[in-house]
Amino acid sequence: MRLGTSSPLSHNSPEEWAQTQVALGCRSLVFPLSCNDPEDLIEQYRQEASKNDLMIAEVGIWRNALSSDPDERKRNRDYIVGQIKLADRLGARCAVNVAGTTGSRWDGGYKENFTSGMRREIVSMVQEVIDRAEVTNTYFTIEPMPWMVPTGPEDYLRLIEEVKREHFAVHMDIINMTNSAERYFEPEAFIDRCVSLLGDRIRSCHIKDIHLKEDYTLQLEECAPGQGEYPIRYYAEKMNAIDKDMPIILEHLDTDEDYIKYMNYLKEVLNGI
Repeated sequence: MRLGTSSPLSHNSPEEWAQTQVALGCRSLVFPLSCNDPEDLIEQYRQEASKNDLMIAEVGIWRNALSSDPDERKRNRDYIVGQIKLADRLGARCAVNVAGTTGSRWDGGYKENFTSGMRREIVSMVQEVIDRAEVTNTYFTIEPMPWMVPTGPEDYLRLIEEVKREHFAVHMDIINMTNSAERYFEPEAFIDRCVSLLGDRIRSCHIKDIHLKEDYTLQLEECAPGQGEYPIRYYAEKMNAIDKDMPIILEHLDTDEDYIKYMNYLKEVLNGI
């Protein structure tokens, strides 16, 4: 496996960026620029990543491809295509987004997220952006969400079969899919199910933790590694068994200090994998 973070950390040049990542122990990372940045700067970052054996695991998108506003939806899809093309030029493992929604919160949970009409729109959107980007060197992936397609491995596999595109693959965020008591209390069985169903389709993984609060009703709270109860080492071992170069990305922390702290924790907990 190749540990990394989603944060570029504070830096003043592409060279310093790469050196800072290596010093932290990263061997993979999320590309810190977008398709709207200058081409020469993008190339400088790409070269520094390559020079320092830093795998570009992900190009992030994070735009609502299903916005109910037609102009916003068009702008967002154009950006998605641009980001996939960027990932393709970089040879990144994947470009990643969430499915999207017609609700007011771009990544929010709504009943409409699970209608048959919305599913058809998601399938059509994925086909559209992959075809427009003319993907050859990367994969477009959808990060699973607790309240948005796909919510689990069976749902993800179904989506792959519906999309029917070679360059549509899997982004694994096991914590996002831990949305029930069964998945929380039997995490090893759930991890095994994900591996069995999705296996070699997985292009990149996120790593964090989850905590069950004592308040009613069921409340599961995402948290930093080691602050919850998830079997992080078991998860990492299973991802590593799929691919010895599998990127495992630490995310959703607030400061550079937090990324440094919890990256060091992960290196200790996952030592030897």
